Amino acid sequence: MDSQPSCVVVTGFGPFRQHLVNSSWEAVKELSKLGLGNETVVQLRTLELPVDYREAKRRVTGIWEDHQPQLVVHVGMDTAAKAIILEQSGKNQGYRDADIRSFWPEGGVCLPGSPDVLESGVCMKAVCKRVAVEGVDVIFSRDAGRYVCDYTYYLSLHHGKGCAALIHVPPLSRGLPASLLGRALRVIIQEMLEEVGKPKHRAQFEENSTMVLPAKGN
Repeated sequence: MDSQPSCVVVTGFGPFRQHLVNSSWEAVKELSKLGLGNETVVQLRTLELPVDYREAKRRVTGIWEDHQPQLVVHVGMDTAAKAIILEQSGKNQGYRDADIRSFWPEGGVCLPGSPDVLESGVCMKAVCKRVAVEGVDVIFSRDAGRYVCDYTYYLSLHHGKGCAALIHVPPLSRGLPASLLGRALRVIIQEMLEEVGKPKHRAQFEENSTMVLPAKGN
């Protein structure tokens, strides 16, 4: 009997503030055209999320319940970035910036009673060392910024027991078009899948996802 392909869900975000075009969703659309390789092995699903805490929470819950993915990769735009940033952890507190509906979570908390920090089961530092994308640097971070993308990441790490990732991409420019960012996402996510496919990482996912680290300010 043939095994079913594993599902990978990749999300980008829609417009926010003065940014009418969000490079994260433009990059994800390019990735959708490219795919992740053999579709009999990996089934790619893409989804645009609004920069809206409540709606993002509803949709992230639906992703994990409906698709039961091997990995969920959220892609956000860092307006100040010049490189692609792989985020290791999501934070539970400090969400004070309003979303596109002028809302932010009560008390600035994502999931009351949950750990301050959740770690991805993907070792972002290892992925950074192994990927090379012509035209853009790929770097590692432990502070995803405490906005809707960080909030979404924390939720996915919670629901997926660490089987999630967050990638921040720079704004679009002549030197960093959507096509380049889409190709970069393909290379990076393929490497992430190699990482999570290793037996030691599968065994560590649940342990990593419940790790508590000291809270860090912006």
